[in-house]
Amino acid sequence: MSLSPALRILVLANQKGGVGKTTTAINLGTALAAIGERVLIIDLDPQGNASTGLGINRRDRRLSTYDVMLGEETLDAVTLATAVPRLFIAPSTLDLLGVEMEIASQKDRSFRLKAAIQRLEEGQRERPEAERLTYVLIDCPPSLNLLTINALAASQSVLVPLQCEFFALEGLSQLLSTVEQVRSTLNQALTIHGIVLTMFDPRNNLANQVEADVRSFMGEKVYQTIIPRNVRISEAPSHGKPVLLYDLKCSGSQAYLKLASEVIQRERLLRAA
Repeated sequence: MSLSPALRILVLANQKGGVGKTTTAINLGTALAAIGERVLIIDLDPQGNASTGLGINRRDRRLSTYDVMLGEETLDAVTLATAVPRLFIAPSTLDLLGVEMEIASQKDRSFRLKAAIQRLEEGQRERPEAERLTYVLIDCPPSLNLLTINALAASQSVLVPLQCEFFALEGLSQLLSTVEQVRSTLNQALTIHGIVLTMFDPRNNLANQVEADVRSFMGEKVYQTIIPRNVRISEAPSHGKPVLLYDLKCSGSQAYLKLASEVIQRERLLRAA
């Protein structure tokens, strides 16, 4: 039974690399699919780690989000099924590195992805309800470039993975000011869905301090769920699997299932409000 009456579009963004953005996209998507949602991950990072982490071989990426950004293919046309039931991916290739230069002179350069998602939504309405997507998660590159701007312009909410490290708050304030700029110029409806603390090691005093600082700075915007530093999470992508398929019982898998429940709970509150 689907929990979402309309398509919900969340972007996972942080201009810092190595904070667990792609890992969160893959595993949150898997966890949402596991509890009954139909999820599309849009891989907008030229490195294509979300595609690789879901077992999509590079030679199978004949069409990709690069073709979507150029306006030459629809999202439907590039989307592939994954090994996870109800989880799909629009894969990425290194061609995306050149897309910024190719569309920079176009007037609609910031809205290419938004237009593609609107076409996807129109197509969804013609499908039986049981076959309609309920969530789109967009995995961004680790920079505030035109690809990330497209993702922010196309989304309803931003989910921020934040590593528990020394410069975490500095990076967060930069991202929040970018979100504010996008809200005032490109997408008035954009909200912060939540901040998820990642790679948390409770034995580390700094990690505990960062958690306390982020919670005092952002309050209820910080999810209660914390993603622990967990070796199984690190191992899973090399097997082309989300951690929930690789080792369901490990602490990382359990954390992502909790995060999915919390995301859906917030969705219910947002809709009620």
